[in-house]
Amino acid sequence: MKAIFSLGWQRRRWLTGAVAGAASVWSPLSWAQFRVEVTGVGVAQIPFAIAPFRVDGGVPHDVAAIVGADLVRSGQLRQLPGGSAVLDEVARPDLTPWRAQGADALLTGSVRRLADGRYDVRFRLWDAVRSTDLGGLSYPVGAGELRLAAHRIADYVYEKLTGVRGVFSTRIAYVTASGERHQLWVADADGENAQAALTSREPIISPAWSPTGTQLAYVSFETRKPVIYVHDLATGRRRLLASFRGSNSAPAWSPDGRRLYATLTLGGSSQIYALDVDGGAPQRITQTGGIDTEPAFAPDGKAVYFVSDRGGSPQIYRMTPDGREVTRVTFEGTYNISPAVSPDGRQLAYIARIGDAYRLRLLDLATGAVTSLTESQADESPSFAPNGRLIIYATRVQGRESLMTTTLDGRIKTRLAATGVVREPDWGPFVG
Repeated sequence: MKAIFSLGWQRRRWLTGAVAGAASVWSPLSWAQFRVEVTGVGVAQIPFAIAPFRVDGGVPHDVAAIVGADLVRSGQLRQLPGGSAVLDEVARPDLTPWRAQGADALLTGSVRRLADGRYDVRFRLWDAVRSTDLGGLSYPVGAGELRLAAHRIADYVYEKLTGVRGVFSTRIAYVTASGERHQLWVADADGENAQAALTSREPIISPAWSPTGTQLAYVSFETRKPVIYVHDLATGRRRLLASFRGSNSAPAWSPDGRRLYATLTLGGSSQIYALDVDGGAPQRITQTGGIDTEPAFAPDGKAVYFVSDRGGSPQIYRMTPDGREVTRVTFEGTYNISPAVSPDGRQLAYIARIGDAYRLRLLDLATGAVTSLTESQADESPSFAPNGRLIIYATRVQGRESLMTTTLDGRIKTRLAATGVVREPDWGPFVG
């Protein structure tokens, strides 16, 4: 959630704490690491197998296992047993038995330790149906980059088998709270390799990736009111972007990265303003006497989706970036918030209140068809993967705060479970 409507029921847990004290540091902590659990049954999944890689002793990560977990988590691929025979990238396997067991593709590879202490990760992908070589690559990496190498292999395999770019080497941001300790985290797309970008005694909410993936905007309460910072992930430096009178919340980057739209209360009510990333006076975009909040840009920058109670209850609307040509988008139900637009601009994920439950829904913007993706009780903060094939969101599972991903049909869900209160996910963009 990124705004006023959510403060009442979802963010009240954040609004406690002692005197602010923030530190911009990167510090991996084992308690924040994730365990991946996949549930559900998908349709038309592509079957693949990974033969045991040839691996030197002492390699700290199981690269092949990470690749397999990535591909299964996508919901579009199904892993078959890889057998016991070690097959590296130079092997020329007989693909007949793999094809006989139903595998469409076979991945082979190796991880070898180099003289300088790095590791050479190599792989080759085979089309078992056509008995053809689909190519391979080599990644010389340090020990700290072995997981990234595995994610890049998964990206390669996924794209070759589906024709869609993989997102396994992208990153996610999220927030945790444990007592008076609030932290902003950046992690791999599978939730592992988490590093704290910010630690504070006061709440942190609404992380939002810049289009380049180099910065995060977020809201901090360390001055005892919500203000917006922009945080450079490479240097750990941050700068205050919005600390105007009243509340400053719900930052959303424009696709060109030059502006952020945010919710300010300069005129008394919550309205959407445009903020230049280089500073300057805010420009008011919406002009109502009620609450307009949670802006979300369409990927082409030609429209902004937002939440407003101008019709009597919170609903999602669309407007041009100058605040004109306003059109209501959601009509089912009396409470719809937290819009997230798919990368192709065709679908809108959002949170709907159904009775006492808050659930993730998906709206086809062309047809108006609505798909319910969950049956849980406390979903929040949906965010699309940059290839548009998955949605990450926060929810409560068996009384515990969790991050989940779901396919767009809701059939395959992955739980990224961590200790503590885990909220506010945002999926980062493609980089490179």
